[in-house]
Amino acid sequence: MCRFLLKAISAVSVAGVLASGPVAFAASTAGTAQAAAASHMGAAQIVERNVAARGGLQAWHAVNTMTMSGQIEAGGTKNTRLPFTMTMKRPNKSRFEIRFKEQTAFQVYDGAQGWKVRPFLGRNEVEPYTPAEAKSAAASADLEGPLIDYASKGSRVEALGMESVEGHRAYVLKLTEKDNTSRRIWIDASSFLELKIDGEPRKLDGRMHNVAIFYRDYRKENGLVIPHTLETAVSGVKPTHKLTIEHVTVNPPADDTLFAKPQLAMAKVPGQQPQAASH
Repeated sequence: MCRFLLKAISAVSVAGVLASGPVAFAASTAGTAQAAAASHMGAAQIVERNVAARGGLQAWHAVNTMTMSGQIEAGGTKNTRLPFTMTMKRPNKSRFEIRFKEQTAFQVYDGAQGWKVRPFLGRNEVEPYTPAEAKSAAASADLEGPLIDYASKGSRVEALGMESVEGHRAYVLKLTEKDNTSRRIWIDASSFLELKIDGEPRKLDGRMHNVAIFYRDYRKENGLVIPHTLETAVSGVKPTHKLTIEHVTVNPPADDTLFAKPQLAMAKVPGQQPQAASH
């Protein structure tokens, strides 16, 4: 279970939680007609429709901070649901916390460096991100996700055609970032909202497995359309795991110290385990 907790934390960061906005709104007759008319749209036009469906550029540009909290499935025989909180702040700052048995594991990224604290493994210490973790954090800490303002971020997008995703017709986009890493994003042809996105492949049992993240249960929050269920599926592995967002706060106060290197207070009290505190 401890291993999965760490993977779950990593998976949430990779997804960026908001990595790509919403989906699954019921397609109206107008939406179906719109999709038919848009069957020959180029990648830039699809992205433009996607941004509008998610609330529009103006609404997303007005967001400086965002906090999300809810429950994440931890796997195991009982598949325990654990509470989490994620806070993001421009530019590219993030903090993710998860609680288990009165302990809190967390990871923070200040836009350039990252650190993690993992008491579930008996490690009451601050560990720096590995180069791979830092690269992943840099790619995923983007508050509005990869499609908004993609060109100004040095990314490019191309259309690969259309596929069916759980009964939805979807445009398949290939997003290539400035470091030449790429991933696919499936956009619903009726709602122009994300249905699925490639996650980072995971190494299990000595071999790599593809990862897909599905976006469901989308709702409006302060004019933004945000997914409230993210389901991660690893090829060849059952079951899937869900992250459920229960509360979203747009532009809450979030001091930069929240994303700085944690300082641990080691309280050596007889009969108690050291407690981690950050500031």
